[in-house]
Amino acid sequence: RRHSQSLPRKTMEVEDQGGNGGQPKTTHQKKQSQADTKSNDKKKQDSVMEEEKAIPKFPALTAKELNSGKPQYAKINVPPHRYTPLRENWVKLYEPIAKHMKLQIKFNPKKRCVEMKTSKHTTLQNSLQKSTEFVRAFMLGFEIRDAIALLRLDDLYIDSFEVRDVKSLHGEHLSRAIGRIAGQGGKTKFTIENATKTRIVLADTHIHILGSFNNINTAKRAICNLIMGKPPGKVYTTMRAVASRQKERF
Repeated sequence: RRHSQSLPRKTMEVEDQGGNGGQPKTTHQKKQSQADTKSNDKKKQDSVMEEEKAIPKFPALTAKELNSGKPQYAKINVPPHRYTPLRENWVKLYEPIAKHMKLQIKFNPKKRCVEMKTSKHTTLQNSLQKSTEFVRAFMLGFEIRDAIALLRLDDLYIDSFEVRDVKSLHGEHLSRAIGRIAGQGGKTKFTIENATKTRIVLADTHIHILGSFNNINTAKRAICNLIMGKPPGKVYTTMRAVASRQKERF
């Protein structure tokens, strides 16, 4: 026997478009729906514009308005070994602060410090902070041409640490570690500076690094490796790799 099986028929369901009882939209209805969407978008844009107008906009405060019109002061102590360099480079130190930052600056011989304050001509908000960092960098031992970059760029910092912060060394071990950082005739220090685009000052057991955040970390890692006893040859290899990576970036 052959049993005939009735197969169910697939029914196509037509979605109700626009309440037409399953009928497709006409061209007139399509144009009307497009016009409705455009009007809704325009209403949304108008509401956003009204909200933006409702938000108050305040101009940036000037340096005079920051402290309720009162002048701001800053003092930087001068160590004894920096008196002579300060006297010789006073004009180079004074000109960018007075002419470009519009600050008043003087050296107080009684208190042995450099004093600065804002004036009515000061326009930049962070002029006092930048000038303080510039003078402090010079007092730490950086040259004027290197320290002046702190006035021109925003993403430069100074990081200071001691050799004993990395490893507790005494006597000849400490002096050998400092010698490894400097190298023969300053060769190692110059290599680290050129590869990482930083400036390094070795002041006895203190080390000061001037540069951007990432470059300071790279230079600091190389110096810490030298303090821990890593041979300078391996540090040179690492610095060459760092320099080649930075050239590829730019």
